[in-house]
Amino acid sequence: MVATGARPLLRGAAARAAQLAPRHPAQVIVLGFAGAVLVGTLLLMLPTSKVGAGGATFLEALFTATSAVCVTGLIVVDTPVYWTGGGHAIILALIQLGGFGIMSFASLLGLLLARRMGLRSRVSAAAETRSVGFGDVRNVLLGVLRITLVVEFVTAVVLAVRFALRYGYSPAEAVWLGVFHSVSAFNNAGFALFSDNLIGYVGDPWICLPVCAAVIIGGLGFPVLFELRRHVRYPRRWHTTTKLVLGGTVILLVVGTVFITAVEWSNPATLGALRPEDRLLAGFFQSTMTRTAGFNSVDFAQLNPVTLLAMDVLMFIGGGPAGTAGGLKITTFGVLFFILYTEISGGTAVNVFGKRLPRSTHRQAISIVLLAVGLVITATMFLMLTTDFGLDRVLFEVVSAFATVGLSTGITAAIPPAGQVVLILVMFAGRLGPVTLASALALRSKPLYFEYPKERPLIG
Repeated sequence: MVATGARPLLRGAAARAAQLAPRHPAQVIVLGFAGAVLVGTLLLMLPTSKVGAGGATFLEALFTATSAVCVTGLIVVDTPVYWTGGGHAIILALIQLGGFGIMSFASLLGLLLARRMGLRSRVSAAAETRSVGFGDVRNVLLGVLRITLVVEFVTAVVLAVRFALRYGYSPAEAVWLGVFHSVSAFNNAGFALFSDNLIGYVGDPWICLPVCAAVIIGGLGFPVLFELRRHVRYPRRWHTTTKLVLGGTVILLVVGTVFITAVEWSNPATLGALRPEDRLLAGFFQSTMTRTAGFNSVDFAQLNPVTLLAMDVLMFIGGGPAGTAGGLKITTFGVLFFILYTEISGGTAVNVFGKRLPRSTHRQAISIVLLAVGLVITATMFLMLTTDFGLDRVLFEVVSAFATVGLSTGITAAIPPAGQVVLILVMFAGRLGPVTLASALALRSKPLYFEYPKERPLIG
């Protein structure tokens, strides 16, 4: 029996705990991802996760877990050699969890087990999946699950058959390789079970093209995939988001393929030693991987510096919103493009595909871009102060981390521990920053009670 005098203390403790509990969906999402990273780190530190005696160090496990949960793909140890089969399974689970979304997964689990969702779960899942309302969260989550399973299953089957028939792997090995790389591709993670990633398959379209397809589909974002499923034959009904993502994806893929292939065509260390048709395949593959998936079929350490710079731009833009891709998102870049176009053409309102953008969207896009640029510049300067690598390689590494791409020129493991911690923070911010910041900005709008008088400063 609880004493009467203890009841106020219990009520006071409960009230303080409620005050400390995260209320904003952005806070819930951040804490969810942080919790997943922590659990993944502890699991990877177990001796059973690492080949040989003893377990992985805390930094090795933390970096790998963060890279997996944030679906990045940067590594400080050789994935197929350093980790055991159990470690690979943990990494795969973290990739799937991070790509699907921590709060989305938790809400879906509660929905499947209890057949209901609480209000807080609905709010958090809606913020993470960009649902248009709380009522459709259930259907959105089930739709995300269906798309994920279908794409990963089809890709895994194609890859497994190819690995078995062409490369002589046993059925069990081929299935595992197919499943792992399918999940890694759809979630735009870029983890591979080969020490040279996919360089050994640079000329094999039955490996490269299915991986590219999964990367592109995952990078479009679930809202775009849902709308295509409903109105694929009626482009006029498409939302502005769908039009921006599809148009931007096609343009960036084509421009990236042409540029990378043209610049690297005669480079004997990358595309120059391949057959012409294999050069085109490799150029398309690398252009696709800048959509925030870290697979590579050529040695990035041998790329021309101007190719690295072009890839920096492509990675920074990223893929579609509310999907498995990272970066600023094509929609953010598209909004900035139309703002610039409107200003140059002398327009008074920013119109996109016959729709006028609200000014709050302008401010959100500009805020996200400026904060992202500031983060990338700060991290790049820190790594340049603590390493001997040049600007092109350091900037590439930082942009790859921020955009959760995972492509690397091979310097990740050589970066000192302090620099690796910075990359961990950049990966975490890159995965959650645009999502949480956009949610926070959208929910922080305040009523306007008065306005200051206008005064225009000199620009330019």
